[in-house]
Amino acid sequence: MRQPSLLDRRRFLLGAAPGVTIAALGVGACSKSNGRVDPSPYAPTYFTAAEWAFINAAVGRLIPAEGAGPGGVQAGVPEFIDRQMELPYGHGAYFYMKGPFRSDSPATLGYQLRYSPREIYRLGIAVANLATEQTQGKAFALLAPVDQDSFLKRMERGDVHFPSVPAPVLFAQLLGNCKEGYFADPLYGGNRGMVAWKWIGFPGARADFTDWLDQAGRVYPYGPVSISGARA
Repeated sequence: MRQPSLLDRRRFLLGAAPGVTIAALGVGACSKSNGRVDPSPYAPTYFTAAEWAFINAAVGRLIPAEGAGPGGVQAGVPEFIDRQMELPYGHGAYFYMKGPFRSDSPATLGYQLRYSPREIYRLGIAVANLATEQTQGKAFALLAPVDQDSFLKRMERGDVHFPSVPAPVLFAQLLGNCKEGYFADPLYGGNRGMVAWKWIGFPGARADFTDWLDQAGRVYPYGPVSISGARA
């Protein structure tokens, strides 16, 4: 049986079918060395040191640096997530945050918990690290990549029990923010240097594409432009 490749994860980022999850994305694959990535040099304003280590490690496994395309940590995804936590989004301003709260509601009814994104990360990372410390003697960020992948799979499937934020909720929050940060405008901290846009050939926030409406099949010759006007 073919082992799923790291590239499969990037194909997923570019648009996999709904319901395709990390179990099908090759998270068991490791790098040619030890699979570790250097943490982002950005200094977080919301996350603690332990939380920041978890975020960098998890992003490094969900969007690894190996293979085609830039890795999530190198692209600034952790910075994007930290910045979002200090914005109205992170405080739950766009969520309906009044009860009743139900943890057993079907996904079709939408989010039904009491936690803002900030709280999902704060509570969830704490119990995630506690779970790996109890079973493997180390915080998540210190695990070998293959063990990090295994734990992320268990989180996604709900095979590990968290007493506060359900493990699949933390996983979904992290995966969603990873994809957003990877392809967002660099103005928001991720997609550093427009590396993800350059990889997929996305032109960015150019004001006018009318000259190209009737040129189907031709390669677009200009690099991407960010909202700020910066060019690749």
